Amino acid sequence: MEQDDSIKPLWTRDFTIITLGSVISMFGNAMSGFAMSLMVLDISESTLLYAVYIAMYTLPQLFMPIISGAVLDRFSRKKTIYTLDFISSFLYIFMACVLATGWFSFPLFAIYCFILGSIQSSYMVAYESFYPLLISEGNFQKAYSIASVLETVSAIMIPLSAFLYNIIGLAPLLAINGMCFFIAAVMETRIGAEEHYIETQKETELEGSHPVAQILNDSKEGFRYLASEKGLLAIALYFVFSAICNGVSSVVTLPYFKNTFPNGEYWFMFVMAFAILGRAIGGLIHYRIKIPAQYRYTIALTVYIVISICEGTYLFLSFPLMALLCFITGIGGVTSYTIRISATQSYVPDEKKGRFNGAFNMLSTLGALIGEFAAGTLTVILPERIVLLCAMMLCAVAAVVIIGGGKQYVSAIYNRIR
Repeated sequence: MEQDDSIKPLWTRDFTIITLGSVISMFGNAMSGFAMSLMVLDISESTLLYAVYIAMYTLPQLFMPIISGAVLDRFSRKKTIYTLDFISSFLYIFMACVLATGWFSFPLFAIYCFILGSIQSSYMVAYESFYPLLISEGNFQKAYSIASVLETVSAIMIPLSAFLYNIIGLAPLLAINGMCFFIAAVMETRIGAEEHYIETQKETELEGSHPVAQILNDSKEGFRYLASEKGLLAIALYFVFSAICNGVSSVVTLPYFKNTFPNGEYWFMFVMAFAILGRAIGGLIHYRIKIPAQYRYTIALTVYIVISICEGTYLFLSFPLMALLCFITGIGGVTSYTIRISATQSYVPDEKKGRFNGAFNMLSTLGALIGEFAAGTLTVILPERIVLLCAMMLCAVAAVVIIGGGKQYVSAIYNRIR
């Protein structure tokens, strides 16, 4: 275990506020999000329509991140975060009131999901670009391990979500989520961190340019910066393939359990609980133990391959073995996330974080959409688990070719001392 007495405290006032706010909104979102998925499956009874529902939420994440990323390098990320949380609060409470009347329209619900996806994609760019500014020097791995653990722990709301959905329906859960977003937004207004990058970016403004022209220029700059950094480019390209496979998994896994087993959603939650447990344990390990810099690249590449194999095969196994592979996937997932996010966010300059995160998220969303549409189409002619197996084998090959083949550049980012 590495110790460094010179490292500044992590739990500053601002970091504590952003963490508590994230906990509240994550818990509410996890509870309502799974219930929304169950409602769509119950009403449509179709994996294809379920894929359409997921795609409508994902689609705006294809173009919103690159636009918001360009804007957020010149505008307050803090104000964006709490403003979007206030808007989300209103939208969830509004939909709760509509559903409480007993009225439902799948096309209008899909549009509602499209709006939520637009807000969420912009929020994530703002959050990912602002969060590093609240981390004290030397604490990046520890901070991101906390973020991963909290996201994982919020998944404990999923079983409660299924239980409450079957008893009281979706409307009350959406209302609770709306209140969670409101509380988080109020807390986030109290963050006092200064955003010096805004002044830095004023020096790069195009003189006399229209705001739209400036946004377009900044959007292109995000891709130009990504293309100029071979290590970041390799990481982004690999995670496009990873997103494709995650998109496939998000479409086929829950329907597979519901179509294969009685009360399949509960078996799904049972198996996924071990992935959550693995992520929680992995996050705690990363909080306590700092990975030696020289091993991060090798560990990351190994994890990418192992996760692909586990996720591609677990649906063919008995429940105990499913649980074991999900546990391994959970530990691997939090390890992958912590190494990648702490490395890239500490490497990219503050004034470019918005554009980099926007470009990265847009590429990842493109991959997710490809995976979701491909899975929705392929499951018409192939069993769900065969589709998932093929996707995950593709992901393993991508890890070997892109991350393994780009070792010189990727390791220079992953193995940096930070």
